[in-house]
Amino acid sequence: MRLAIALSVLSAAAIGAAWAWLGAPVAMPNSPLGAGDKLYCISYAPFRHSQSPLDPTAFQISAAQIEEDIVRLAKLTDCVRTYSVDFGLDQVPEIASRHGVQVIQGLWLSGQPEKNRYQTATAIALANKYPNTIRAVVVGNEVLLRGEMSAADLASTMRSVKARVPVPVTYADVWEFWLRNPVVASAADFITIHILPYWEDDPIAASSAAAHVASIYQRVVQAFPGKEIIIGEVGWPSAGRMREGALPSPSNQARVIQDVLAFAKRDNVRVNVIEAFDQPWKRALEGTVGGHWGLLDDGSRSFKFSWGAPVSDHQYWIRQALTGIAFAGLIFFSAARVRRDEAPLARWIGVTAIAIAGGVTIGWAVENASYESFGAGGAARSLALIAVALLAPPFAAGALIAGRDTPQFAQVLSEGRSLDRATRALGWVMVAATILSVMIALGLAFDPRYRDFPFAPLTAALVPFFVLAVARGAPARPRGVAEMLAAATVVLCAAFTLWNETLANWQSVWFCSLMAMLAVILLRARGARS
Repeated sequence: MRLAIALSVLSAAAIGAAWAWLGAPVAMPNSPLGAGDKLYCISYAPFRHSQSPLDPTAFQISAAQIEEDIVRLAKLTDCVRTYSVDFGLDQVPEIASRHGVQVIQGLWLSGQPEKNRYQTATAIALANKYPNTIRAVVVGNEVLLRGEMSAADLASTMRSVKARVPVPVTYADVWEFWLRNPVVASAADFITIHILPYWEDDPIAASSAAAHVASIYQRVVQAFPGKEIIIGEVGWPSAGRMREGALPSPSNQARVIQDVLAFAKRDNVRVNVIEAFDQPWKRALEGTVGGHWGLLDDGSRSFKFSWGAPVSDHQYWIRQALTGIAFAGLIFFSAARVRRDEAPLARWIGVTAIAIAGGVTIGWAVENASYESFGAGGAARSLALIAVALLAPPFAAGALIAGRDTPQFAQVLSEGRSLDRATRALGWVMVAATILSVMIALGLAFDPRYRDFPFAPLTAALVPFFVLAVARGAPARPRGVAEMLAAATVVLCAAFTLWNETLANWQSVWFCSLMAMLAVILLRARGARS
């Protein structure tokens, strides 16, 4: 018992040290903004919580809600960029004018001519009514990228709007589409380019993002001599899946924004940051990462970081560390209660490994689940992952100390009643963990772009079974067909995912390592004694 207590203290120290490292504030460069300086402009959409422009039922955002946002944003910027005149966004210029905020007025173009006419007419009317508030009209956003309009038709629409408004006219798209469609540039008073290092075909790491933005900006300047170029979108997400070496995180968001603003100030470049507030609805289009581009949080409507101040990627790390230590204590208790005599040292070392893995990752799993759960399906998956992450460590630790084996799938499904309760429960958790792993692995292999890597809950769920499999030795009966099929599936998917994401993506490497671990578990599954 003294050995168990000593190892539990060791595991608690390891968990605390891991979380102190994970939560340590990351130093930031000096603030790029001087005293009294504000952002040139920032993208603004008024949707909160469950509000979404994708909702087929028409609704209007209230003027009061928009005004509350504009008052808050006026502390940060003198300008907001909008993308449409729907859902109450036509109220923005009038509200902004009362608070000394200017507007880069957007109108949404698509492949639907009737809606295009409404958007165009409304934006023209607003520009004529508020010429001192509206800085420019952006005729369409990424309509070429989406393939919903030809460059010639877009240029014609731009000229039509230009002839009817007293302010400059432009179009906004990813920088590559300006280079491919110079006819559009001829119709624009200035060129508005989007540079999003995270979303590049070859993703750019946060440490190189500002240099990439500067390089692309100069490339476009050289392509269109004499034209003013502004960066209409640049930003970085604070949460979501890695893309190769591009990691969304609070500290990376703060660093990229500040590095880009420093470049803009140095080279006198006009930059519109995307975006003001997190937009949860975008998760339906872009996965978790889509809802976390805001400089302000959706729920609290507060700034995520302060200029020049250190930023922690896990601001509640102390709470997560204490939760993990308590969970590790539960794991040791579960192991200790199955037998009163002293178990071999090797088994207690295995329990320690299970406790550390679960203790470090359980708080991380809950944190990620709060970001990654979108819709009923996403919430159900997150809850299932949390469930196996909570159940596997204590069940496996108890089985390890008691000398029990993980039953094969066939035993769980056909001989469940003949197994003792603890073994049966362990088997069902293993079945659930395998099903979840196979589903996730297949998704990341066949439709990976917007899918997260749930490495934290799967670590808590699979490490215990791996420790149990290694500790209990080779199988005592032939391998099960279901186990072999599942092992082959996750290995093949992991191999593709590792190649697709490259070794620069540590989330992918971690997940693929877990899939290799699962294959070992499945191929070493023993027939439990009935």
